[in-house]
Amino acid sequence: MHDSIKSRQRGAKLKIKLFATLFILILIAGAFIALTAPVQASEDGEWITKYTVEDANSGQLLLDVNFETDTNTTYAGIFGGAELKVTFTIKIPFSQPSAVFKLTTSMQHSSLTDRYWELVSTDYELSNSYNPNQNQVLFTPLQGELEMVCYGRIPTGTGSTKPAPFILVRLTDPSGTTLDEIKPAVISAAMDEFRVLYEQKQEKLQTLIDSGVASGYIDLYENVLNQSQAIAAKGYSDSAVALLNSLPTSNEPVTSNWELLFFPAVGVLAALVIVLALVFMRARGKLSYITLIIEDQIKDLEGLTLRTSKIDRTISSNLDSVKERLKNIVGM
Repeated sequence: MHDSIKSRQRGAKLKIKLFATLFILILIAGAFIALTAPVQASEDGEWITKYTVEDANSGQLLLDVNFETDTNTTYAGIFGGAELKVTFTIKIPFSQPSAVFKLTTSMQHSSLTDRYWELVSTDYELSNSYNPNQNQVLFTPLQGELEMVCYGRIPTGTGSTKPAPFILVRLTDPSGTTLDEIKPAVISAAMDEFRVLYEQKQEKLQTLIDSGVASGYIDLYENVLNQSQAIAAKGYSDSAVALLNSLPTSNEPVTSNWELLFFPAVGVLAALVIVLALVFMRARGKLSYITLIIEDQIKDLEGLTLRTSKIDRTISSNLDSVKERLKNIVGM
């Protein structure tokens, strides 16, 4: 009886030792993996904590981003062919003397300066192979902050048809994994014009809403804004700007009588969309069908223009201009 109890006790102790040994081995393995595993990519701002983008020719500040203060301000667009100065700060949370991190840029060499990189931090050393005239920089991660400047030129033609994300600065770990990057959208001058005008029209829309302008007019205004944004996203910024400029800038309707007038005015928007469809649908088999639809829209516009002329000459003139453009397209 006693031998049986002792045997069970020895078995229980053995199991406890095995579990304890296994647990210790797991802890050791976990610690080893944590020490030797490559650094994982983080969310934006966890490595590059802040940066500014300037026009290297004029010194104008284009973009100012600070993830620590949660601010992101765009002052002007970044265009293809632009000469840029990018100042950025990398916050390194640990030291890893055996590792080598890399900074790269996709910009072409600047025509204004003889270098790609400039080290701003006075207490941080880069690798012995550091050459400021190369498009990459190697360095050993040491706990602290590394501030640098990157100079370069956006290739001409970038973002000419639609916004194109472009890598100004990229940070990678020893395995080549991207830890963080500065990658704003490059746009054309027309896109920048659209962006500024769109923001102005959005502010105007809020003013109209606060002023109690007729809801039918508000619906039309919002539809034009939405359509212009969709058109700009397709790369047709000039057409999007023209659409926004077609919106009246004064004498907006307030009385309820205007409601009956501006609900049909959504047909004007449909006509404009059809015109733009000609750009996207160039197949001959579809053009004849679209032409018939446009002719119907012209007839609707004639009636709408007549009604608006009795109330507001400016809006009537805008509608008449749209009608004439449609006529020119279909050869009427």
